Amino acid sequence: MTNTVKKPMQKSLIKILPDILFLRWGTLNSMSWISRLGRYIVLQAVLLFIISLFLFVLTPSLWGTDQQYKPRNPAGHSLIYLVELRGSINPGSAELLKRALKEADMGQADCLVIELDTPGGLVSTLRDMIQEIMASTIPTVVYVSPSGAQAASAGAILTIAAHVAAMAPGTNIGAAHPVNLGSGGEKDETMKQKAENDLAAMARSMAAERGRNAEWAEKAVRESVSASAREALELKVIDVLAKDLSELINQLDGIAVSLPDGPAELVIINPEIIQIKESLREKILRTIADPNIAYILMMIGMTGLYFEFAHPGTIFPGTIGAICLLLGLFALQALPVNTAGLLLLLLAALLFVMELIIASHGVLGAAGLASLLLGSIMLFDTSKTGVSIDTDVLWTTMLGVGSFLAAIIYLVTRATLSSPKSGAEALIGEKGIVRKTVGMRGGKVFLHGELWTAVSEETIPVDTEVRVIGVDGLKLRVSMIHGGKI
Repeated sequence: MTNTVKKPMQKSLIKILPDILFLRWGTLNSMSWISRLGRYIVLQAVLLFIISLFLFVLTPSLWGTDQQYKPRNPAGHSLIYLVELRGSINPGSAELLKRALKEADMGQADCLVIELDTPGGLVSTLRDMIQEIMASTIPTVVYVSPSGAQAASAGAILTIAAHVAAMAPGTNIGAAHPVNLGSGGEKDETMKQKAENDLAAMARSMAAERGRNAEWAEKAVRESVSASAREALELKVIDVLAKDLSELINQLDGIAVSLPDGPAELVIINPEIIQIKESLREKILRTIADPNIAYILMMIGMTGLYFEFAHPGTIFPGTIGAICLLLGLFALQALPVNTAGLLLLLLAALLFVMELIIASHGVLGAAGLASLLLGSIMLFDTSKTGVSIDTDVLWTTMLGVGSFLAAIIYLVTRATLSSPKSGAEALIGEKGIVRKTVGMRGGKVFLHGELWTAVSEETIPVDTEVRVIGVDGLKLRVSMIHGGKI
């Protein structure tokens, strides 16, 4: 008996398996034994696959390095590791630099060359990168290149902190005054002065430690001064001016550097260059690890999932929302997030979902919007890190998300309060015309283009207008509208 029950089911599952794998919804919908719940199970399986894929991306140990570690060649060859840092300084850049230093150390490199071109970035990330460089036992060379590149703002301080600072002709360095502090607006003078003094002290300390022009470094922060490559060399802000990587390597030979273990001298013989490339995980993090982008991804994620909950089965908004939410959380784990702000965002999401379940007529939705606004403002601890969401991004996103959520809440509330549009309950209160005398034993009423069997406690003659007062199966209970004779 058991075998006879299982065989047809197994056959059906084998038959529809290709349709499940390739999401052929037409075939799935046409099969009577697959319910709406079954389709949701398939959708959740797809979403689980996407989540697993991103967890795979989030695990650093699963992404190997781009080349094998090479032992130092004792037969008169120098190993020079090379890494490129392009774009803003953010947690993605810090992660790439940290890995490059680790690989250079394990590969017993003679030095690590960092080709830099940046407009600046996060102060909190800059501190992390400087700490890595200061603690490195491998000499680091920051080379602002190619011609036309810049080491502005945080990039200027990073260049000054390197063991050897170099620039290509046609590049510039400086303009390190802190900007974009606070929630995108003007901070009070005390906080601005505090941030400026803190960054100026760090720049001066790094320059003094490396034997460079500490006075210029401080002016770069306080007065936003900038210098060309040749001016920086004359001012002793950098050590080397080289037109390309080959010339830079030639000039590195014999330069004395100060390492944690003590002073050392670079000896470059028959150099072999090993380039460290950016991994997929680092590319994703570098792209999205911006406070504004991370915040926008979070909002898109919450909105997409909310739309999916409000209109189950739409699939696309829920899938996009899940991906954006995961990317946003991935970026936030690398940024200095305020716990209270993140909890308020989660509370807002919970209140929005409750609005769909409980008919609060917009009260829970309004509370969710307030929680969303407060959480957005408090998401980053700006006073300690200088990280914030730009005002234009904050209010534009809030306006867009708030309008969308308000529209969904309005539609759900209106649907809850409105009378049924289909089924037996939708017939109650409707008016019809008697086609066959209606009484206790029944009759016929013309309603919605159809003839219905109807009963009434009174006798109602033909061509009388009646109103439906109840439905018993396929039989209507009607009453005569007084004066309804036509």
